[in-house]
Amino acid sequence: MMKRLALALCIIASIQLSAQEVEVVKFADLQKKMLYTDAPLTVFNFWATWCGPCIKELPHFDNLENQNQNIKVYLVSIDFQSELDRVKKFVAKKSLKSNVLFLDEKDPDDYMSKVSQDWSGAIPATLFVTDLGKTYFHEKAFTKEELEKTVEKYLN
Repeated sequence: MMKRLALALCIIASIQLSAQEVEVVKFADLQKKMLYTDAPLTVFNFWATWCGPCIKELPHFDNLENQNQNIKVYLVSIDFQSELDRVKKFVAKKSLKSNVLFLDEKDPDDYMSKVSQDWSGAIPATLFVTDLGKTYFHEKAFTKEELEKTVEKYLN
């Protein structure tokens, strides 16, 4: 009985250690990450747990860093402030490996135009930032192939 209990506790501990943490950030913190990138290409994918197209494309973004060491990925949840627990459960269930940020802001109108003047508010939306400070904004869902072509284009 004690061996089973010890084994169960070890399994629970290993699951908790491997689960991705969700970092709660204000827009000012996010903006610093957008301005001071250290990778040749940094990707900020804006998504929410209630957005079907967002959920469909998340695995493509989540695998980018594994495929190319020149890329840093942030998955930025813009779920409502009251939904932090829901986001944490979602991230754990999907076993997301990328950096997950929970944007703790009340009014999207306060930050959207600062991300891009072209952002109408629709999601999914993605900002690509090069280490030279160039930015490229896309307000659309990506297929795996479209994302790979876009990343290749911005890395070169």
